Amino acid sequence: MTGGGTPEMSMPTPATVEVVRHAFISGAEQMRRNLYRSAHSPVIYEMKDCSVGIYDAEGRLLGQAPGLPFFLGSLGGTLRAVIRIKGYEAFREGDVWVVNDSTICGSHLNDVTVFAPIFVEGVLRGFSAAKAHWNDIGAKEAGYVGDTVDIFQEGLRIGPTCIFRDGRLDQQIVDLIALNSRFPTALVGDLMAEISACRTGVERFRSIVERFGWDQVRQSIESVFEQAEAQDRRSVEEIPDGTYTADGYLDNDGVTEVPVYVKVTVTVHGDEMKVDLTGSNQQCIGSINSGVVQTRSAMEQGFKFLVNPHAPVSGGNFRNLEVIAPKGTCFNPSETAPCLHYGPHLMLALDLMIKALSRAIPDRTAAGHVGDSWNVIIVGENEFGLFLSGEALTGGWGAYEGGDGESALIHSAAGDFKNFPIETMEHRYPLIMHRHGLREGSGGVGKWRGGLGIVREYEVLAPCTIQLWFERATQPSWGLFGGEDGAPPEVWVYRPGEPPIHILKANNLKVEPGTRILVKTGGGGGWGDPGLRSSEDRRRDRRLEMVV
Repeated sequence: MTGGGTPEMSMPTPATVEVVRHAFISGAEQMRRNLYRSAHSPVIYEMKDCSVGIYDAEGRLLGQAPGLPFFLGSLGGTLRAVIRIKGYEAFREGDVWVVNDSTICGSHLNDVTVFAPIFVEGVLRGFSAAKAHWNDIGAKEAGYVGDTVDIFQEGLRIGPTCIFRDGRLDQQIVDLIALNSRFPTALVGDLMAEISACRTGVERFRSIVERFGWDQVRQSIESVFEQAEAQDRRSVEEIPDGTYTADGYLDNDGVTEVPVYVKVTVTVHGDEMKVDLTGSNQQCIGSINSGVVQTRSAMEQGFKFLVNPHAPVSGGNFRNLEVIAPKGTCFNPSETAPCLHYGPHLMLALDLMIKALSRAIPDRTAAGHVGDSWNVIIVGENEFGLFLSGEALTGGWGAYEGGDGESALIHSAAGDFKNFPIETMEHRYPLIMHRHGLREGSGGVGKWRGGLGIVREYEVLAPCTIQLWFERATQPSWGLFGGEDGAPPEVWVYRPGEPPIHILKANNLKVEPGTRILVKTGGGGGWGDPGLRSSEDRRRDRRLEMVV
């Protein structure tokens, strides 16, 4: 139940509201640190492919720590979906739940959400939640499979499942999940790390209520929500009313060669904004699909880029944002649709949302930037058994009015995601990194230049298979207002004694020791007429070898 509480008390002071706000943010930060420190896999403790948050009993955000924006936005949506499915009566004090179903969470099955209900004096007051990427959840092949055609090929599908009941672990469920992974030890370690993070959130929530009393906390939360909504509405009101449209294509869905079409229509009326994805591609045969919870999260991120971007996010944000994702499209597919590569079309839609509004609010927007994860996955065996090295690579961001794009940054959906340190990679796996640097000349030219992509060259020292997913080759990051497009990505595979092959998407490509993989990620789009770039900036570009 969610009701109850003490009689109404006086309104909290502004100082109390801010202390409560930051106490929840601090609690989320402690969750994040405990998750990093106790995780088993480098994808979590090194690359930070995870997010955490604290929520009220309705699944509205109270505090979050830096993490993947796509995860942060979908955590609340996942909680609200589970509440609808299970009802409040399903939750008990001491519970911990786990879920990864793409229909509920919106993302691929490797991204596993763990959450705990928070009871204070016997009343359900909130939830703590964590979402993290697990390297293997039992898909048809190890790694980040690129050619799936339904959800059943993508691994173990977990509906909302209570793994701790009344504080006691159900070992049978843990054993069942571990049995479906090629890396059971790592899976259990990462699961327990997420549980530790959620329990930290429970403890922090209770300490805040103990300090201030529930009535003061509740009123402070509502005050924070009201402030956030008012700020959003004022910011949207500054955008001229109108309907703004942009469209674009992905190269293909990883199974067919048919381009994936995305159309975004943004309507602004007063202090309200509507983002309509009608007209976009129908559900893809390959895994370019996302559940509606994740689709909503991506559009919220685009909204946040454009609307009051420097303010903290809370459950009061996005109330004036409507998202339309028609059923049957790649943004709202069937329950059995493959969703492994759920990000590329969402990142394209996010970028197109910004592009559409660039005509109305050019000072808030930027040219096209990193539009894909650019995954390199290497799977093989050494003396310790099966190994998997996986990473998402950085690229160039788009220029904007008044500044060049940043170089070698991860895509916007990844946020606080970090690179895989070469030292860790070479220590754990039979790999050598021969080169890692900026890709000269990859940024689109303009009055302000797009950021540069990177060059990264691997050598495998044992028989391996490689999985590649590189998007935005046919439609690279676009320039705006006369700026030129950034360079598209390239991948070359050099087998010993054989001609090199150029390939952007590969699944289970077998390679022998001595094979080198040269990857070049894309650059950001330029902004404005290249002829207007200052002579000083041109000299700096040449001095720093930013141009060819």
